[in-house]
Amino acid sequence: MEEILKQFPNLSENQIHQFQKLQSVYEEWNAKINVISRKDIDELYTRHVLHSLGIAKIIQFEPGMKIMDVGTGGGFPGIPLAILFPEVNFYLIDVIAKKIKVVNEVVNALGLKNVKAEQKRAELVKEEFDFVVSRAVTNMPDFVKWVKDKTKKDSKHPDFKNGIFYLKGGDLTEELSIYKNVQLYNLSDFFKDEFFETKKVVYLPVKYKK
Repeated sequence: MEEILKQFPNLSENQIHQFQKLQSVYEEWNAKINVISRKDIDELYTRHVLHSLGIAKIIQFEPGMKIMDVGTGGGFPGIPLAILFPEVNFYLIDVIAKKIKVVNEVVNALGLKNVKAEQKRAELVKEEFDFVVSRAVTNMPDFVKWVKDKTKKDSKHPDFKNGIFYLKGGDLTEELSIYKNVQLYNLSDFFKDEFFETKKVVYLPVKYKK
């Protein structure tokens, strides 16, 4: 929590309370339905919450935007981003029902009004979004196939065209070599914990396809 307060100093009292509550809520539900490893639950704020918020070091979502989190698992990066951006609408999906159950319980416990979570495959989603976020659910070419027709035609953000913000680690040179307009951001430039040494935010604008 200390690092979150340091990195994001302008949080409201309600946002601070919501972030503080994450540990106890996840511990409670993880004991019933295991969605986070025992080791990671002890490092929840570094390995899940702060990692998710790495996207917010690159882009500030605009009020009213719609963001889809594909393969959200236990709610990452969607839930921490939804706390940080209360005026942005988040749609969290995963194919595993028990994970979505945990997500919905966390959303209810925190009183988040800007999150909808469903068990669904990305290919079956009919809506369009300003941005798609995710955390290393598969290789980038396969992920792009899932979501290439899910972005809105008109971009509202002043700095980034509609597309994908993807959290991934390691050497991505070969995986991303087919994309000419991809941008990589090292999270080690923002967060000093060794966990972030190889972690990156990958930004890929996606052309509108109908």
